[in-house]
Amino acid sequence: MTMDQVFVLVLLAVVFLAFIREWVPPDLVALSTTAVLLVSGILTTKETLEVFSNPGVITVGAMFVLSAALERTGVVEAVGDTATRMIGHTRVRALLGLTLLTAAISAFINNTPVVVILTPVAIRLCRHLSLAPSKMLIPLSYAAIFGGTCSLIGTSTNLLVDGVAQRMGQAPFGLFEIAPLGFCLSLVGIAYLVLTSGRLLPDRETASDLLSDQPQRRFLTEVVVLAGSDLIGKSVVEAKLATPADGRVIDVIRGDESLRRGLGEVRLEAGDRVVVKAAVAGLMGLRERAGVGFDTEDLHEIQTSSTLVVEGIVGPRSGFVGHRLAEFNLRRRYGVYIIAVHRQGVNLRNRFEEVQLEVGDTLLLEGPADGIRRLVASGDLINLTQPEHRPMRRDKAWIAVAAVAAVVVLSAGDVLPIVALALVAAIVVVVLGCVPHADLYKSIDWRILFMIFGMLPLGLALEKTGGVELIAQSITAVTGQFGPHVVLSLLYLLGVVLTEIASNNAVGVLLTPIAIGIADQLGVDARPFIVAVMFAASNGFATPIGYQTHLFVYGAGGYKYMDFVRIGLPLDLLFWAVASLLIPVFFPF
Repeated sequence: MTMDQVFVLVLLAVVFLAFIREWVPPDLVALSTTAVLLVSGILTTKETLEVFSNPGVITVGAMFVLSAALERTGVVEAVGDTATRMIGHTRVRALLGLTLLTAAISAFINNTPVVVILTPVAIRLCRHLSLAPSKMLIPLSYAAIFGGTCSLIGTSTNLLVDGVAQRMGQAPFGLFEIAPLGFCLSLVGIAYLVLTSGRLLPDRETASDLLSDQPQRRFLTEVVVLAGSDLIGKSVVEAKLATPADGRVIDVIRGDESLRRGLGEVRLEAGDRVVVKAAVAGLMGLRERAGVGFDTEDLHEIQTSSTLVVEGIVGPRSGFVGHRLAEFNLRRRYGVYIIAVHRQGVNLRNRFEEVQLEVGDTLLLEGPADGIRRLVASGDLINLTQPEHRPMRRDKAWIAVAAVAAVVVLSAGDVLPIVALALVAAIVVVVLGCVPHADLYKSIDWRILFMIFGMLPLGLALEKTGGVELIAQSITAVTGQFGPHVVLSLLYLLGVVLTEIASNNAVGVLLTPIAIGIADQLGVDARPFIVAVMFAASNGFATPIGYQTHLFVYGAGGYKYMDFVRIGLPLDLLFWAVASLLIPVFFPF
């Protein structure tokens, strides 16, 4: 081994360790890797910049925009609403209908927005059937993956593997070339979910379950402490502005500062605004109760408004990700209060405003309808209580559908490469207003793209230094005597294991050159090995980090880590067995 090979292999090990330990976000890990390769001289500037021309990455970016067009014009939601009315009134029929619908949609647009849009639909369906959302949301995420493996554009992983393979001289994949295999695995996966999810999936508490014993209709009243009041110097409890039976004080605002976190120690001052939450009876008796021991003129009612309690989730493109709730001052901006934060099966009710938010965290919010509407419209929070998130441009839905249909039909007919068709279609939907110009850049998940741009140079460095050939020779030296079928099966298993602990896109980028190298060492066609990587890098079901859609439903369903292991590990093994048998059938050596 040369020093360059040792350096790159050590760097590869460090990258995977960083992914597993989550020292920093994956996109920063990838970009740091590129910087190290440049500074070390392993790659030249010209070689590094070549990754930006990878057709897979450009296609992924364009598909993000097309997916946003279908989302913002209400197409996905309309399909979901229509389907839920037709699904039926039993758990099995509802689960079957939801998974088939999700898989069908995910075959044509990126599966992450499909899960984002259909999660509120699935929750509403669960409430109609008196089921816990935890019975439906893991199957929803799994089904999105099933459908994504049925076409080249169904998931970014497929596009990236195809792009890397093309750069290494392999023929491009057709739009539906992997569809027969994807269809077979989808049927196996859906059948598995229908047969086992009732027993293997738990009834989990969600953030909204905290309200099960509370009245639904409450009001917020804001009063101010006037100069000279007998309330001055008293604690909130001593002031007796509310009682546990019919209301409670939820905040004291002094100037622009909320004193909510230290509410028990606050001593009232002149000018303090006290926010009281109470039912109608509590509001009517507020002045009377406040008058005990002091003059009722000491209080002046500022504002009373009906409030809503809703459950929201932090989405993949939310500005909340990586920040503390305390940084956003939601009370001042929207008049909204956070009641609880739900993460990894636990409802946080104390000091949650200091918790750094992650994708999939669910928040229980209370505030006026207009404030909640404006918060949801900002895109930072997705409303799980009501499926409609933002104003839809429904009059332009036909444009979005036509653009995606054109990409599918023209690509299938080899009129133009898929990257060109996707790029043109993305421009069309933006110019014609399906996606507002202000939302164009928000529609692209830049963290995924930058992670991809950061990982591609590492794959290139492995090739340049001979690391790919070295790894391929080592694998074939140990397993090659058993024939290509066994080697392919082990490659798929390696891909699944790595996907469960690291980014699926990173696994696809790094394993594709190794798969091609293994095929060259065995003297067989590389196609089946590339397909094995393509599917293995998507089909990670046993951990919440195996795929980005798992993280999204993690909080919404109130799941714990072992819930994914319990239902996902057998599915990983089942797919490993089926893929090992069927890949050589559809893609002979």
